[in-house]
Amino acid sequence: MGLTSNTLLLLAVLSAVLLFAGTVWQWPRLAGRGWRAVSGRVGLLLATQLALFAAVGLAANQAFGFYASWADLFGQETDQGVVVDHAAGGGPKGPLQVVDTQRVEGAGGGTQSGGEIQKVAVTGRTTRISTPAYVYLPPEYFDPRHSKRTFPAAVVLTGYPGTAQALVNKLDYPRTARELAEDGRMEPMILVMLRPTVAPPRDTECVDIPGGPQTESFFAKDLPEAVTAHYRVDRKPGSWGVIGNSTGGYCALKLAMHHPDVYAAGAGLSAYYKAPIDPTTGDLFHGDDTRRNEADLRWFLKHRPAPDTSLLVTSSKVGESNYKATLKFIEQVKATNRTRISSITLESGGHNFNTWRREIPPTLEWISGRLTGR
Repeated sequence: MGLTSNTLLLLAVLSAVLLFAGTVWQWPRLAGRGWRAVSGRVGLLLATQLALFAAVGLAANQAFGFYASWADLFGQETDQGVVVDHAAGGGPKGPLQVVDTQRVEGAGGGTQSGGEIQKVAVTGRTTRISTPAYVYLPPEYFDPRHSKRTFPAAVVLTGYPGTAQALVNKLDYPRTARELAEDGRMEPMILVMLRPTVAPPRDTECVDIPGGPQTESFFAKDLPEAVTAHYRVDRKPGSWGVIGNSTGGYCALKLAMHHPDVYAAGAGLSAYYKAPIDPTTGDLFHGDDTRRNEADLRWFLKHRPAPDTSLLVTSSKVGESNYKATLKFIEQVKATNRTRISSITLESGGHNFNTWRREIPPTLEWISGRLTGR
């Protein structure tokens, strides 16, 4: 039974309710002072607490998509073994291989009416990083009338730990992109959806770690190269953007600032502006002060030439801890007179999927207006 199974969640909730009822029912019989009575009370309380904890944990995982499977939860990542290939240039069929396909949720009539979502395995040509991803291809991609058309593309990143699947079925990026394009509010666009945790379970914060995973290089070079080689993505400058929430938001802003020649626009939803160091990241910089400083986006703006790119940041006045930092970042970007900055500020909204779902439609519109395509 899968970690995200509704049946498992229902059983956990039912177990918690039954154990609670059983504890209330049996408590008078276990009111004595003997070791059996005491052991019985302890056992019932412990079982009830564990069942309640499991039910709440499963419900939270269902809502926020932290872990996709038991292997993901325990850091085993067994599906990674399917896509890892250390041969030069990726696997025998190239750096990107399609594993599975599905139609966009809520769309009928095949790929020409709703587009397609492809689950893919990407292997970085230079970094040797391998990771799964989901690629959304808009309906126009399959229309014979547009057979020679190329499309702009946007990388979409989750937070940490997050799952790429949550971008599809929790945050609804493909369906939202299709609906916005149908309404004429954005151009048809290819979305490349994955999590920034490309070396699980470590949180690399999209940093090129000395002697470790070269995560920034993967996103700045290998990923666009692999996608462009496989799909009809526009090759001219200004065709790529990047969007992310939380950790993914920080990565999106950093990638657009560090690599404006690759990413013409970067949107950080509920982003922070400096790479943290904690037990999930380990030592990211190994004493390299330049890398540490450049991972601080405000330091980068102050000490490096302002990048020629467009940025979008989001926050809320109540519910987000990054509100004041976001205001400072906006003012600092405005002072550069070169980097362009936009923002979405909600009156209230926590650091969660519900808040990001409110911000995704205008974010997709915004990034579409800043990318080229033909």
